[in-house]
Amino acid sequence: MFTGLIEEIGRIGEINPIKAGRRLRIQAGKVLESLRTDDSVAVNGVCLTADRILTGAFEAVAVPETLKRSTLGNLGKDDPVNLERALRVGDRLGGHLVQGHVDGIGSILRIVPRGTGYEIEIAIPEDLIRYVAVKGSLAVNGISLTVAEIRSSRVRVAVIPHTWTSTTFNTCRTGDGVNIEVDILAKYVESLTNPRKGLSEEKLRAMGF
Repeated sequence: MFTGLIEEIGRIGEINPIKAGRRLRIQAGKVLESLRTDDSVAVNGVCLTADRILTGAFEAVAVPETLKRSTLGNLGKDDPVNLERALRVGDRLGGHLVQGHVDGIGSILRIVPRGTGYEIEIAIPEDLIRYVAVKGSLAVNGISLTVAEIRSSRVRVAVIPHTWTSTTFNTCRTGDGVNIEVDILAKYVESLTNPRKGLSEEKLRAMGF
């Protein structure tokens, strides 16, 4: 589990095709301080398992399903990536709960300067828009953002200066693909209210609602 608060920008050192997918070597600094083998790291919002810890880098394998459902398959050597270590017991939750399970790939439509920050308009898959709410949370390339506006299958988010400079947003361009993960709470609500679940007022009361 992650928070969507990026710890640092890493870089792709090597990409090696293997039978199980692709082995990525990711150059990093801060996230290596307490990283151990088998720890989880969100790489552009995708949860990967660090299976090799090296000097100044770690390695992880992206399986074919991950490459298909995210933008990791489009990464090249020296590309920047957002990095965040998994939450530990006692850590502060500053963003929102992010699983690192990408739901789909969106596309940047516009990047507009607004004062000292930016507004970004993103097209997201139509089947995901029902999980998005104005003033709700959305993870874009692993970054926890608040939705400012929804139009059809487009969302607008505001990016503050710190987020702009400390994430890969400052290298993004119109047309770039981005990893989208909707708020898991919205999925739980949909599941609970599914008629096939037989949800009733009594059940809601029993669950504390």
